Amino acid sequence: MATVHDISERYVERFAALDPIEATGLGIAGHDSAMTDYSPDASRERAEHDRTTLRELATAPTAEPRDRTAVDVMVERIELALELSDANEHLRNVRIIGSPIQEIRGVFDVMEKKTEHDWELIVARLGFVPQGLASFEASLDTGIARRVMAARRQAVECAKQAHQWGGTDGDRPPFFLTLLDDYDAAGLKNRVLRDHLEQRARRATAAYAALGRYLAEEYAPKAPVQDPVGPERYALFARSFTGAHLDLQETYDWGWDELHRIEHAMQRVGERILPGEPIAAVIEHLETDPHRSIDGADHFRHWLQELMDTTIAELNGTHFDIAEPLRRCEAMIAPPGGAAAMYYTPPSEDFSRPGRTWYPTLGKTRFPLWGEVSIAYHEGVPGHHLQIAQTIYLRDRLTRFQRHLALCSGYIEGWALYAERLMGELGYLENPDYELGMLRAQAMRAVRVIVDIGMHLQLPIPKGEHYHPGERWTPELALPFVIERSRFPRDFMASEVDRYLGWPGQAISYKVGERVWLDVREQARARAGAGFDLKAFHTNALDLGPMGLDQLPREMARR
Repeated sequence: MATVHDISERYVERFAALDPIEATGLGIAGHDSAMTDYSPDASRERAEHDRTTLRELATAPTAEPRDRTAVDVMVERIELALELSDANEHLRNVRIIGSPIQEIRGVFDVMEKKTEHDWELIVARLGFVPQGLASFEASLDTGIARRVMAARRQAVECAKQAHQWGGTDGDRPPFFLTLLDDYDAAGLKNRVLRDHLEQRARRATAAYAALGRYLAEEYAPKAPVQDPVGPERYALFARSFTGAHLDLQETYDWGWDELHRIEHAMQRVGERILPGEPIAAVIEHLETDPHRSIDGADHFRHWLQELMDTTIAELNGTHFDIAEPLRRCEAMIAPPGGAAAMYYTPPSEDFSRPGRTWYPTLGKTRFPLWGEVSIAYHEGVPGHHLQIAQTIYLRDRLTRFQRHLALCSGYIEGWALYAERLMGELGYLENPDYELGMLRAQAMRAVRVIVDIGMHLQLPIPKGEHYHPGERWTPELALPFVIERSRFPRDFMASEVDRYLGWPGQAISYKVGERVWLDVREQARARAGAGFDLKAFHTNALDLGPMGLDQLPREMARR
């Protein structure tokens, strides 16, 4: 009888072979020269792999607590993947973040670029970019035939991304041709390899230009104008991203309560910065004061790296025990053309590729710092890097599936948002500028809960609110609201609204996840009484590995 570790190992190996792009992103070695097939036939093959694995898991021994936990995690994640597959969501996977459109281009960001062997892998994969995009178009064509399509807004915005990467929009060099600069910077002298790199970079660029034309001229005109996905699809997406069966009306109402609580806290902190001034004036001051900013993307990246290094050094041994391989996290500037939010990419299994945070500059050259500190904590340590890299490090405790494929957004994003608040509790946000930055980030995540659920379910705005009371949410109502109440720049929030509409249920996972993490902590505190140890709580929780938010309280109650 196969153990869960055996089943997990086989599953991950087959998963990586069927989805090499995702494998590289997750740090699973051995597939870096290959391209994912996004065609309907390949999607069916992946679904059959899932079904076979579920049958194996049904007979796996679970006498040991770790084995039971591991089986429960695999079953929950795989069953949700199959529900999404059975709903044909892969046939309309067009959105401005998290779709093959961005993944095929983005995988080249995380591939190593030091040795000739590294570049041979890049050149090999570049040669398959046209094939990968063609297989993706085949799924979209099937979706068109079945009238299973993404909304027009997503197609139009993704066409713009493809045009930029395809060199037909914007004054920057096309992304794939910038790889030549990276090759030259590596100091390699293999002219033949460089020629192959250039040839394939040009073909990849042309393939993205063709994808842009396809999305703009063939797909978008046939796509539905309506953005909301409705209650049934939204509930499935929300379960996929949170691993929880949510009462969506209660969650929506709670989002409003959270926003009001956070806004009151922002007013109090604002008084410490500019007494007597409204919060808008305080933020304007923080945004425009040259002494509170850094000029130049390189200088800003250096500042982020120093903050990361200092934070790791200070937290290690005091509030967390951070293993040596985890103490390296690289701050990077993201290539242009993607979504507007900062993001994290995990280390490889052997940690030869470090964890990295990626900051999209959106063309900015001046970077006010008041809002960046808590975001750095969110993406780095004690946020994503600590949690995800720690999971990868725990080879002796967690299955390979748990280490790489169990990354439920509610768990990981909830932890990262909890980490921002935790740093305030630990005294790292005593500067009111940085505390206000953390609260602004919290407000934006509360806004996400409101507008993501509100737009997709077309819920009414509460009658007691001053903003369009009683009216039902639309994207047109959402944009002014998110700009005003999140206090983030307009261009960033415009991208955010498009993100919410194209990725339903993902945006709520941050605050919903943080809510569960805080509840779990208070439950642990109540059980332990005066013996509660915060560092031990964090160690126990992170050592469990990622899982859905319904499972997390059950597992922690057993610790």
